[in-house]
Amino acid sequence: MSLSSKVAVVILNWNGRKHLEQFLPSVTAATYSNYEVIVADNGSTDDSLSFLQLHYPGIRTILFKENYGFAKGYNEALKQVKADYYVLLNSDVEVQPGWLEPMVELLEKDRSIAACQPKILSWHNKKLFEYAGAAGGWLDEYGYPFAKGRVFDICEEDRGQYDQSEPIFWASGAALFIRPAVYHAVKGFDEYFFAHQEEIDLCWRIQLAGHKIYSCPASVVYHVGGGTLPKGNSLKTYLNFRNNRIMLSKNLPLSKKIWVMPARNLLDGISAWKGLLSGDGGYFIAILRAQLSFIKWWLFNKKKSVFPEHRNKPLLGFLKKNMAWQHFVKKKKAFSEIVIN
Repeated sequence: MSLSSKVAVVILNWNGRKHLEQFLPSVTAATYSNYEVIVADNGSTDDSLSFLQLHYPGIRTILFKENYGFAKGYNEALKQVKADYYVLLNSDVEVQPGWLEPMVELLEKDRSIAACQPKILSWHNKKLFEYAGAAGGWLDEYGYPFAKGRVFDICEEDRGQYDQSEPIFWASGAALFIRPAVYHAVKGFDEYFFAHQEEIDLCWRIQLAGHKIYSCPASVVYHVGGGTLPKGNSLKTYLNFRNNRIMLSKNLPLSKKIWVMPARNLLDGISAWKGLLSGDGGYFIAILRAQLSFIKWWLFNKKKSVFPEHRNKPLLGFLKKNMAWQHFVKKKKAFSEIVIN
């Protein structure tokens, strides 16, 4: 095994000068022997580019004239990147010097693993897991994403309880380590998503193509989170609900789709009315817009999974339970309470 493979760390930036200034020093201080840092700029209107030119003239930049969003932004950027491995890294992530070596080692040892993620802790409280991925993403049979260390909005304290490297359903887009050949073979991110849950859809298609997704907790990073769209933002709510429904429609086998989709209609409706009755009209409207947009997608833009013949393949990191029931009714707050027990 060799740790000399070329790694390209690609940061997608949009008006994130503050984050670049704060977190690029940790990224450029990595101890791995063969890596390149690339910033792909999504049409920023702040002084991100002038900052990079002045302080990091050696960093390669890829420039777009408009904001393509997360999905298309990375698809377009990665067409221009040659490496043995990609790392898709959010601009608001602080990394440790040796963060790349464990992930390279994991994928070098096992060719069946196509992608992995580090353990993601909160930058604001480094004892807690961070919402966007924690120690590795899972999915329940109704399409609710959760993670080892995060159930809905509750993030656990990291006590080493999820330090084993093992299969997961999805790896976080905040710090996604992936083989370029697999990324391009499954057609990258679905650009219709724009942003949010595109990495879950990607990892689902990767599993359908016969590959594995893994956690790599030996690598640790710290994520600020909410840098572009903060929690509670109506656009974020809209994109999450719309994209989740599209993902289910694309990737579920018909035998599951015929009952999961109506069930999600009901559950999303309950969530919307709960928000409205609690005084959050924006939340209610965002979910309603998401439902209407899903119908529009289904009528005019519908795409099937790129591997529909494998839709009945068993999935790793998949929970055959209803997370909403487990959490809100049974009051289970920790991943281990729901999955391990």
